[in-house]
Amino acid sequence: MDIWEKLYERAKAEYHPEDVTPFIMAYHVVCAIEAENGEIFTGFCIEGCSGVMNLCAERVAALNMYVNSGQTVIKRLIAFRDAPPCDEIEGSGMPCGACREFLMQLSYENRNIQIMTDYASRKTVLLKDLMPSWWGTKRYETGMDP
Repeated sequence: MDIWEKLYERAKAEYHPEDVTPFIMAYHVVCAIEAENGEIFTGFCIEGCSGVMNLCAERVAALNMYVNSGQTVIKRLIAFRDAPPCDEIEGSGMPCGACREFLMQLSYENRNIQIMTDYASRKTVLLKDLMPSWWGTKRYETGMDP
């Protein structure tokens, strides 16, 4: 079993879409991440009608990692609904803009996260390739506002 299968199986175990209330749904998108030290953390999407409290599975997984281990660096990420990411579905497995930004701000090393885009072929993309010319690079490099 390779690391991607481990990540997929851990995330898949979290997938069980449910209505928490008539206004909130959860567990309809899941994510597993591999932290820098090799630990695996999971997360699930939770959405409310107001939109204000929505949290994507990727951010929940990263927050679980930080809260439970103090780590901020992620090596690999897989996110999906009812099936693993695949090239046939445009955007399959891709973190939204808010998640991409959060992951970059969590650690500059996260620019090297391998994000699964096609599970069958093990095709990935790096976060830095999704965010060229990211606005925060200079701040990380100098410790100062640009």
